[in-house]
Parts: sequence; C-alpha cells; structure tokens
Amino acid sequence: MRDALDATPYDALLLLSFGGPEGPDDVVPFLENVTRGRGIPKERLKEVGRHYFLFGGVSPINDQNRALLDALRKDFADHGLDLPIYWGNRNWAPYLTDTLREMVADGRRRVLVLATSAYASYSGCRQYRENLADALATLEAEGLELPKVDKLRHYFNHPGFLEPMIEGVLRSLADLPEGVRDGAHLAFSTHSIPNASADTSGPAEDHGEGGAYVKQHLDTARLIADAVRERTGVDHPWQLVYQSRSGAPHIPWLEPDICDHLEERHAAAVPAVVMAPIGFVSDHMEVLYDLDTEAKAKAEELGLPVRRSATVGADPRFAAAIRELVLERAAAESGLQVTPCALGALGASHNLCPVGCCPARAPRPAAAGADSPYA
Repeated sequence: MRDALDATPYDALLLLSFGGPEGPDDVVPFLENVTRGRGIPKERLKEVGRHYFLFGGVSPINDQNRALLDALRKDFADHGLDLPIYWGNRNWAPYLTDTLREMVADGRRRVLVLATSAYASYSGCRQYRENLADALATLEAEGLELPKVDKLRHYFNHPGFLEPMIEGVLRSLADLPEGVRDGAHLAFSTHSIPNASADTSGPAEDHGEGGAYVKQHLDTARLIADAVRERTGVDHPWQLVYQSRSGAPHIPWLEPDICDHLEERHAAAVPAVVMAPIGFVSDHMEVLYDLDTEAKAKAEELGLPVRRSATVGADPRFAAAIRELVLERAAAESGLQVTPCALGALGASHNLCPVGCCPARAPRPAAAGADSPYA
C-alpha cells in the first residue's frame, strides 16, 4: 500500500444502492421500477407495497444511504483521501444513469463502485453490474465519453464490516433477561433467494449446493459466533436462516424462514433468540418489517424472548473499511503489491467478477467484470 492516501487511478467513488420510495405516492411507481418486465398488475403492486404504507410510504434506505455518504466523506476527509463520492440507485432517485451522466459532466473518467450488498449472488452483484451496463449504454447512445467503471470486491469478511455486527450481537445478548441470556441461540438472517440462484452464485468453481452465497454467509456467521464466544465465554448455538421470500410458491427458495425457525426453537425449549441480520448493510424495510414486525410478532405469540441486533449502517468502522478497500483496489490497479484484508476461511473475494460468475437466467451485458463490454 502506498504511503500517501492516493486513490489513483480512480477519480471518484459511486455508492450504488437499491433505492426506495420517499412518500406514499412513490410506492407503486417504485415497485413498477423494481418489477419492470414481469407484467404485474398495479392492484397487485399496491398489495405488495403494504409494508411501505405501514411506514407512511417511506423506505428508510435513502436516509440510511445519506448517512453512509456523510460517514464516508468524513472518514475520507479526516484521513486526507481526496476522492469525491457520488450516489446512484437502481430503482429510485437519484437514478444511476442520471448520476453517471453527472459524473461524466464533472470530468470523472475512472470510477470505483461500492454496492450496498456484501455477498455474491445474481441480485446482490451481477444485477448491479447489469444496471451499470444499461446506464453506460444510455450514455454511449447520447454520445458521451464513457468512464471506466470497476466494482469493489465483496466485503462480507472485512473486519470493519464484522466488528459492528459482533458488538450488535453482544449488546442484544446483554439486553436479554439474565435468566435466559446464556441459553440464547443466535439466528443469523439474510435474504432468501431461489435455490437455483444460490447454487450458481460466485465463480463457476464455487457453484454447487448453496454456491458462494451460502458459503459466504456461513463464514460470516461463524466468525461472529466465534467472536461472541471469545468475549463472553458462552458458546451460543447458531444457525443461518432466511427472510423476505417473494417468489412463486412452487419455486424452491433457501430455508428455513426466520418465523419457522423461531417456532422450531420454541418447540425445542430454547429460552431466547437473538436475530442478527448479517445479510443487510442497513436497517431498511426488509429488516424493519420482516424482522422487527413479523418475526417479533411471531416471537410474542410464542412467548419467546427475542432481540434484534443492528446492521452496520453508517458505523465509522464500516466507513473506514470502505476507505481501506478503495486504497487496496487502487494500489492493485497501479501494479503495487497488495495484501487484502479479510478474515475467515474463504479469504478475500476477487476484484474482477469472472465469466460465469452469478449468471442470469437470460444473458445480459454486465459492466465491471471480465465479460464487460465496457472494458
């Protein structure tokens, strides 16, 4: 790593996220963006959007991204890293294409992308890369000079991502009644995806049952559980569970669902459960509704004490981790020797998604990978 905090060859960082509605009138148009091409009737979208209407039609994800932007800019400034940071979304304003157009107008020519997804999967990585390719194609059709775009590697096992979650689990355990605390189980939760998508996640050599998606989550969960045991002296049993399933009933998705898991733990006389949403960067709608609303209601029905630990959000340690990842990638692109920072059994993820990594059902161009048409 270079002595000075120099991000060369990059001249900008782009925070790329999912986006979400910011008022009741935004909910259906937002869901139309998310489901475009699937032919879902507007009345069905209103039903799907009931989660948002329960929270005034406002998704927390946009404010959480603003907080992360503030944390990143503060960290960069405090450490003398002169790298402007932009923000674009896949499904709501500020839209990715508009942000890339702004970056081109500002003279940005080498862009590094931070996606708000820490793990390998089609929806968590390649789909972001497809959106990047779509946006670049639009700019190309407008006759604009295209920037070269790279994507930061998966950061699921970076200490700056793990440490806030470890502390969150410890705080949740401490908040349980003393009589049930030591016997509490840990439920590490992430977004369920179709089995077929999980099985083909990551590079081709990782394909198989659960693919890289499940392997990476299991490694993250194990690292957190081990740290909790080391700091408390108590070995809490744990399991990887899933939430937020949205597909057709006949298509197999990853299981067990968090609510089913709570029922099973209660039936096994487990005294308490800490739910740790390790698959999410911030406390957005799927955390607030699927865990804080549905799962907690299920636990209350069962009489099972539960706590939900925090995601990393805008924690300064996460912001510092992103700075380290930026400098790591910049040094590697400049031909310098780099030792990637990663914990656990899997090591650091690839910088460049290889051909066949997290393939889509129907092939589409994807930027920032070995198969990118915009190399």
